[in-house]
Amino acid sequence: MKNNVVKNIFSSLIQQFICIICGFIVPRLILLKYGSDVNGLVTSITQFLGYITLLEAGIAPVVKSALYKPIVNKDKKQIEKILKSAEHFFRTIAIVFVLYIVILCIVFPKFYSSEYKIEFTLSLVLIISISTFFEYFFGMTYSIYLQSVQKNYVISILKTLLKLLNTIIVVILVFGNCSIQMVKLASSLIYLISPFFLSFYVKKKYHINLKQVDYKGALKNKWAGFSQHIAAILHNSVDVAVLTFFVNAKEVSVYSVHMLVINSIREISISLSSGIDAWFGKSIANEDNVKLNDNLKKYEFFFYTIITFLFACTLALQIPFIKVYTRGITDANYFRPTFAYIMIFSQYIYVLRVPYNDMILAAGHFKKTKKYAWIEAITNLILSTILVIKYGIIGVATGTLVATLIRTIELMVYASKKILNRKIIVVLKKVAISFLEILCILFICNIIKFTFSTSYFDFLVNASMVAIISLFIILIFDLIFYKEDIKSFINYIKWRKKNE
Repeated sequence: MKNNVVKNIFSSLIQQFICIICGFIVPRLILLKYGSDVNGLVTSITQFLGYITLLEAGIAPVVKSALYKPIVNKDKKQIEKILKSAEHFFRTIAIVFVLYIVILCIVFPKFYSSEYKIEFTLSLVLIISISTFFEYFFGMTYSIYLQSVQKNYVISILKTLLKLLNTIIVVILVFGNCSIQMVKLASSLIYLISPFFLSFYVKKKYHINLKQVDYKGALKNKWAGFSQHIAAILHNSVDVAVLTFFVNAKEVSVYSVHMLVINSIREISISLSSGIDAWFGKSIANEDNVKLNDNLKKYEFFFYTIITFLFACTLALQIPFIKVYTRGITDANYFRPTFAYIMIFSQYIYVLRVPYNDMILAAGHFKKTKKYAWIEAITNLILSTILVIKYGIIGVATGTLVATLIRTIELMVYASKKILNRKIIVVLKKVAISFLEILCILFICNIIKFTFSTSYFDFLVNASMVAIISLFIILIFDLIFYKEDIKSFINYIKWRKKNE
């Protein structure tokens, strides 16, 4: 199982790096070829479709939590009952999704009628929805099972290959002067491969047969998990929705371009926890609290070290990179340092809670924590809506930051008290050290005053220097504050190598 954890994290990191590279190539091509308005429209459509398609994640943690015990006990009958219940739930959501697409087809063309012809917007809504529908609602049951048995790396490898294929096809079509509809249609068709492959792979390898399975009562917490994730979707989607309704497509484009970098760093950070929830879930299922805390302590040291490095570099390099990336694009102002810094800190705070959120999900504490998710979502919605009127995109970022901070504190407190049985000060000390490391890195970089031009080569040279400085400062802090954790982590690695 521990080998699977390493495979999952490694493959997930590779996937995220490939996604970052491809994620920078495709939007820039769209910006240069079709303009900021079209990029903003595509972002808005994708985001609004995401409101319904991401509902799968509301049930995914519930399914995984329910699967841990029968997987440990090798109870195939119970495993199939849980998976059948999940499949039934996804099929129900699929029907809702079709109705939702119909609504978007009516609303979106009218909302953008002054900028685009009705058939232009309508065609994009329908095309972008194709892959989303099939990917999330026909292969998701089998994807969740692979995650539960810690075979996330199978999914990561598949997604990496599809991302590369998609990018190659998009580049060819854009340079071939194809329409944006043709480009998005090709992407949609490529991603249809995923659900069909996952279904075939799991059925063949694990002999899973969901026909004629009585699934009633298999997922008791599904509606609590569903409710909690609706709140999470609302929180993560508020920014684009508010900008769409209260500002314009160009501001959505500005937001999406900045978030290319910030979301990429967030996803790399989250990928460090790939399969960890299943690892924790086994300890929780066996009621081994000592082992749970010991494993978490090692993981926290590794996790906090990496995310501190990533977000410190992002804070120092975000604006220089945006200058390079948007070179030659003049139809919108992408130089927004205040917005960028607020959103980076917001996502940094979001990532800080990942280990404790994974712990809560692995323990199946959905009903007890759903109210906190709704507090975050409602806070974000209210603050962003109020602040966007006067402060625009910065107001939206501020609303997100405040709401994320509230939720992160709540998750840290709950996990510490209800699951780990340890004092919250343990977590707060780690956060404080991480924050001090970032401030120190920014202070040193500000003293040196790196000079960035609009050249990619110049950016990479200076970025390398920032990375070296960041690593050096983090190492010093770790040697001062985490001496015992470093020894424990090294001993654990040595033990792993001896027992492989």
